[in-house]
Amino acid sequence: MRLGVLDVGSNTVHLLAVDAHRGARPLPAHSHKTELRLAELLDADGAIGPEGVDRLVATVADALQAAEDKGCEAVLSFATSAVREASNADQVLARVKEETDVDLHVLTGEEEARLTFLAARRWFGWSAGRLLVLDIGGGSLEIAYGVDEEPDAVVSLPLGAGRLTAGWLPGDPPDPGAVRDLRRHVRAEIARSVGEFTRFGEPDHVVATSKTFRQLARIAGAARSAEGLYVQRDLSRKSLEEWVPKLAVMPAARRAALPGVSEGRAPQLLAGALVADAAMDLFGVDELEICPWALREGVILRRLDQLPTTEVSAATAV
Repeated sequence: MRLGVLDVGSNTVHLLAVDAHRGARPLPAHSHKTELRLAELLDADGAIGPEGVDRLVATVADALQAAEDKGCEAVLSFATSAVREASNADQVLARVKEETDVDLHVLTGEEEARLTFLAARRWFGWSAGRLLVLDIGGGSLEIAYGVDEEPDAVVSLPLGAGRLTAGWLPGDPPDPGAVRDLRRHVRAEIARSVGEFTRFGEPDHVVATSKTFRQLARIAGAARSAEGLYVQRDLSRKSLEEWVPKLAVMPAARRAALPGVSEGRAPQLLAGALVADAAMDLFGVDELEICPWALREGVILRRLDQLPTTEVSAATAV
């Protein structure tokens, strides 16, 4: 069956259409992405303003049209931290429902971590052993650890690259003092959670998902996305430590000229690098591998797992 997954994130609204059935890997068929930056559209009271809500409704409507055009039989719709933490979340969700007939399921941070972990486990398989999964979004950092498909420990921290850039790093490039303050804040936040994971033992394999980690790996020398999903891409702490001070003195325009860095994501790259560097250091990770699958794939896999056998057979036969 062809499924659509509509991901209303802190940075983008992304529709991914995939051909999928239970027991097989989801095959991407179409991607429709709009940069919305909801995390940066919050007002002083933490609400998404009228302009942001209007843009969100219009973007969801466009994504639904794209899903229809590509023949999606169903669309799984969810929102993450920007909507979750907005003070007017209920009103925003009601407006989206009223004007587009879409019920956005607001994922908790723990749900994000668990679904991302499921995607990573399915990608790497059981032979990967104990997995530690790191995911830096626009609004939050998710960390998950475990030996099965359900992680043993998860945490979601308010350390997304978009959120931190807006709140801590004004200026282009930012003031060195602001960078030091953010570095200190990030490390203190992550350090509070390290013990929840280390009590389970050292992981056998550390992986990372998200655009932020992919871009950091790319500027550190990893293969281009054009070389395909199955090329292994790694990021070492040594490389990251070398890049953080370079990124700190670069204006966004110079960051955007780096390999694999988009103009829209360039302003957030320094904050993302500070989070990645802190997480790798505090968890004692010398090198991690980039996982091509993340939250959206986790949502698809969970949905397919929940289909009754009769529905799976019928969908496969269509």
